[in-house]
Amino acid sequence: MTTSSDLNAGRIVGAFGLRGELKLDASRIGADALTVGMTVRARLADGSMRELRVRSVRVHKGRPLVAFDGIDDATQGEVLTGASLALDRSDVALHDGEYLDADLVGCELFDAHLGAVGAVVAVEHYPAQDMLVIGAGRSLVPLVGAFVKRIDVGAKRIEVELPAGLLDDRLAERG
Repeated sequence: MTTSSDLNAGRIVGAFGLRGELKLDASRIGADALTVGMTVRARLADGSMRELRVRSVRVHKGRPLVAFDGIDDATQGEVLTGASLALDRSDVALHDGEYLDADLVGCELFDAHLGAVGAVVAVEHYPAQDMLVIGAGRSLVPLVGAFVKRIDVGAKRIEVELPAGLLDDRLAERG
C-alpha cells in the first residue's frame, strides 16, 4: 500500500542480463536513494503491491540497475517490468540546500519588495534549472540562488528577490 510519505523511486523498464538485474528508469530521487538492504514497495502493472529488498544497485551506461532478493534470473525479473517503486521518505537523506518537491509545494513566496506573491503549486524540472510554479496562473520562478534567498519548509515560506518584470506588471513597475 502506498502512503502519503512514499517517494517515487522510478519504474522498472526491463530485465538486464541473466541474473535478475533490472533496468530502472529512475526518478531524480531514486537514482541516488536506493541502497543495498533497503526495502521498497513495488506497484506491479496489474495493480498489486509487493515489498522487495534491494540486493544490489549499480550504474551501467548511465542507467541504474537494481537487483532484489528472491529475483535471481531474467524470467523472475520480467514479472516486475512496468512496476513503479516507492521509498519511505525516512529512507531518503537530504543534504543542506536539498528539498523534495513535496516540501516546496504549498510554501508561500515572499518577494523582498512586494511581500506575498503567491503559493508554490508545483515544481518543474528543466535541463537548465528547476522552476517553482506559482499560483493559479502558473508563473515560473527559477529555483536559483540569484533569486531565492531563503527557504524555510517548516514555516512554509520561501523568500526571494525577483528582478522587475519576472512575474507580472507589479514587478515591472518597481523599476
